Amino acid sequence: MINFPTCKINLGLHILKRRDDGYHDIETAMLELPFNDILELIESEESSFTTSGLEIRGSGNLVLDAEAEFRKYQSIPTLAFHLHKLIPIGGGLGGGSSDAAFALKLIRDKYAPEIGNERLKEMAAKIGSDCAFFIEGGIQFATGRGEVLTPMALDFKNKYMVLVNLGIHVSTKEAFGGVVPNNDRKPLADILNQPIPTWKEELVNDFEQSVFLNYPELAAVKNDLYTHGAVYAAMTGSGSTLFGIFEREVESISWSREVKYEKYLKL
Repeated sequence: MINFPTCKINLGLHILKRRDDGYHDIETAMLELPFNDILELIESEESSFTTSGLEIRGSGNLVLDAEAEFRKYQSIPTLAFHLHKLIPIGGGLGGGSSDAAFALKLIRDKYAPEIGNERLKEMAAKIGSDCAFFIEGGIQFATGRGEVLTPMALDFKNKYMVLVNLGIHVSTKEAFGGVVPNNDRKPLADILNQPIPTWKEELVNDFEQSVFLNYPELAAVKNDLYTHGAVYAAMTGSGSTLFGIFEREVESISWSREVKYEKYLKL
């Protein structure tokens, strides 16, 4: 069996306050994008996980965490996975979380179709904060640590998007280290319900200020997106992928910095 893990961007990201458990309360909207990895599952005499495409560093992977989590709920045969990695790693696109969520869906669909999405979300939330989003995808408003999800209705009909990644890795610890939580401002949901052209002045990702200070080349690329006609541009997650929303199709952009990955999408 094969499926195609998607990725996401954050539309605004407010860090509201630090919690007693060491995490932060946030509010953000996540938009699923049609930019995919490829994940295959087969039964095998030996458990294995192989990859191709972009290099995945380290010995572990969230796909294996997903398999282990599913086994806590139901007995399943020995499995082998192959992941063809296309979504840039460590760029705020949630590709690893998506791979885990889609692994859960593959296993469920093959061995336990009676298990509903709500149960899968419970499993996914134990793997990572973004994982539960990818069980249903679409557009969802996230609160808490990012695991409390509510579907949203935002209109991106006839809109286009450009994703750009310079290959810069920003650690989550580094990104949070430069943020001052703020719980006294206009709610993010109110801003998102305004026309997209107003987002430029009001819709912010709190990580941008400190990340751009450390990596000014990212700010330069965001400016490139606006120069080429984006109605809104921002960094997703804790970085470092940037995106621009356009009202017309864009075939190519001349970047002021060398980019590692770029992707042009119709929403």
